[in-house]
Amino acid sequence: SRTCKKSTLACSPRSGYSNRMIAKSSEEIAALRESGRRLAVYLKELADLVAPGVTALALETRALELIASQGDEPAFKGHKDRKGDKPYPSSLCVSVNDVIVHSPGSDNGAVIAEGDVVKLDFGLKHQGFYTDHAVTIIAGTGDPEDEKMIRLAHEALDAGIAAARVGNTTGDIGYAVEKIARQNNLGFPRNLAGHGVGKEVHEEPHVPNFGAPGSGEKLVEGLVIAIEPMFARGSGDLFVDKDGYSYRTKDKSRTAHVEHTVLVTKDGPEILTKA
Repeated sequence: SRTCKKSTLACSPRSGYSNRMIAKSSEEIAALRESGRRLAVYLKELADLVAPGVTALALETRALELIASQGDEPAFKGHKDRKGDKPYPSSLCVSVNDVIVHSPGSDNGAVIAEGDVVKLDFGLKHQGFYTDHAVTIIAGTGDPEDEKMIRLAHEALDAGIAAARVGNTTGDIGYAVEKIARQNNLGFPRNLAGHGVGKEVHEEPHVPNFGAPGSGEKLVEGLVIAIEPMFARGSGDLFVDKDGYSYRTKDKSRTAHVEHTVLVTKDGPEILTKA
């Protein structure tokens, strides 16, 4: 799976991001909190709109309306990780069933059907500070195994967040996520991961969904990271679709993706992307 072509929004161990958000001032922390709060409110409204017959384009249109109504900016639309990249065309990623991440809601032509597993990934720039948030929803009545996968993804997210403490490492977060996947025979991609966020959409450090305790980078007070478990009912091996953005499972298995932006504090992790 490491041979996947990188899409514009891909975060891989070789991405080479240089920025690192360490929130030190009360003003920075307040802006990050407000960015995360707004994003959580927006994404909750979009998630509530997911239903059979709804199009990805309609969700993208509403996402842009929500951001514009408050004078904010979309984090993803027009984003380029590297010079020469094609700008990402959408503000909202709408990834359905075997697509796990990065499918542009503006361009993918998706029409949601009964029982579809829909991943919404959304980023916001507020007062110069970025936050990132993702949810997975089943449209209408779903397969119980899909519902179980989503529940376990949330358990893994909670476990990863609990490990985001000063003195721990990115490997501790990855280990907590991976443990739940392995205990429940779920696949997970190794070529996509969480990441630092705050000054840019993607920053250091790389925050994998697997790892050994104590490995990786030390977590320090004020660090802002996006923790984002991604699970599959199959192997978790991926390829990038012909659109150049959408990561699909090779075995066509259904997938889940959940994400919060988290501030590492001396008192423990603080979830920024909550209303």
